[in-house]
Amino acid sequence: MSKKSNSKEQTTTTDNGIAPAVEAETPLSKKESKQALYDLQVELVKLQEWVKDTGAKVCVVFEGRDTAGKGGTIKRMTARVSPRVFRVVALPSPTERQKSQMYIQRYVEHFPAAGEVVIFDRSWYNRAGVERVMGFATEDDIEKFFTHVLDVERSMIDSGIILVKYWLETSMENQRKSLEARISDGRKTWKLSPMDLEARRRWYDYSRARDDMFRRTDPNDSPWHVIPVTDRSRKGLNCIAHFLSVIPYTETERPDVVLPDPNPPGDYVEPDYPYRFVPERY
Repeated sequence: MSKKSNSKEQTTTTDNGIAPAVEAETPLSKKESKQALYDLQVELVKLQEWVKDTGAKVCVVFEGRDTAGKGGTIKRMTARVSPRVFRVVALPSPTERQKSQMYIQRYVEHFPAAGEVVIFDRSWYNRAGVERVMGFATEDDIEKFFTHVLDVERSMIDSGIILVKYWLETSMENQRKSLEARISDGRKTWKLSPMDLEARRRWYDYSRARDDMFRRTDPNDSPWHVIPVTDRSRKGLNCIAHFLSVIPYTETERPDVVLPDPNPPGDYVEPDYPYRFVPERY
């Protein structure tokens, strides 16, 4: 599989996943990255106000290989916006009751209402990826999923939902480094699960599942937007910039704001109270 990106690079499928055919640029400096992120987050706030004012409904799907950085990208996207507007959905394994329901049912209840941006950190595409590779779904289940999923997404779009789908891809080498960090770095050990190790072993099974998913669920009206994670300093920025480019938001007018002075204290006196202050250890 090969696809042209929005840049001048050509992306190709290799043993290391989907990676640019040209070498990545030099990572951005901390100063450059911080300024770029600031500018993008200002625009995200403008988008948020437009969503609230117009009643827009936005649904963002994040999928990709383990350790590709979905969580970090989502954190950057939502760091400076309201959780009442930007809502992140990361569902646990289904309960026995949910397993008996129509497959898409537990996701539908989280679809956005007017004035909401819902971000799925993994989604109904679990069926095309982890459930398929790990044997949690039958071949019949998988074929039914592919038969109906695009009709569901077209129904979402017809109802007024703006649907944006992202696939984050990492290389085999970058995944190795990330998993080793989860093993040895005390801040990251909570991220490591037996499923991560099994996913590493089944790298090429995931490649085959990914390729089939793209072949069958990448139409023009709900396409996959691929982010090769070759440079983590640029990955999140590129994703946010692209997201802003596909939402038809406009800046809403803000009234002039004047900060008022506090009222006079009147008869208020600071109490002589034995507050339990937190020790200053640093």
